[in-house]
Amino acid sequence: MNILVCISQVPDTTTKVQVASDGISIDRTGVKFILNPYDEFALEEGLQLREKFGGTVTALTVGGETFKEILRTALAMGADKAILIKDEHKNDSYSVAFQISEIAKTMNPDVLMLGRQSIDYDSFAMAPMLAELLGLPSISMVSSLTIDGNLITAERDIEGGKEVLESSLPCVISAQKGLNNPRYPKLPDIMKAKSKPIEEIPSLSTDARISTMAMQLPISKRIGKVSGDSESEISDIVLALHEEAKVI
Repeated sequence: MNILVCISQVPDTTTKVQVASDGISIDRTGVKFILNPYDEFALEEGLQLREKFGGTVTALTVGGETFKEILRTALAMGADKAILIKDEHKNDSYSVAFQISEIAKTMNPDVLMLGRQSIDYDSFAMAPMLAELLGLPSISMVSSLTIDGNLITAERDIEGGKEVLESSLPCVISAQKGLNNPRYPKLPDIMKAKSKPIEEIPSLSTDARISTMAMQLPISKRIGKVSGDSESEISDIVLALHEEAKVI
């Protein structure tokens, strides 16, 4: 089975993100980047499918030189191959999906796996975009799947229950938390991954269709006050509404 797993690089969830001086991107200074957590479920499922059916698992990402770090994480977890589409530009979802689809067309994978979303921009767009560009069926937010011959049966959680879907292969699958328990790479595998080759492909970028116009941090929540109904407390509330909230 030929399995292609698309992965992305995101800021560590413990990182305090700041907006860069350009006002449309994050300041990467001192920020630790990691493999997108949802992509870990996709990669683990790909590895388990290989263990069951044989074949190869290829990890693919679009980005700059620093993206090699997550590819080495994928190799340490057990991926057979790693491909970097070298693109230093800030791309929208369509541009990334287009570049991945062009490489996927040359690989003819049986299954394309990726996380349900990246935890930085939360677009949920990559899986359906890839499926559309490749003319393939897509099942998103999968929490369980089985493959029997050329038929894939997937289950996903919906409000108040579960939904079971079937599709023929090849198919695009986006992984939900709970699909599996991603393995932790062992130290020897981490060391071996550092010397494994990573195939680099020049950017296939097309013009972005969506541009970021502005980015800002969430507004800090105001501190509330607990008050009563005595005459003095009512006076304090009126004073606060007048001098602090400026509403009266």
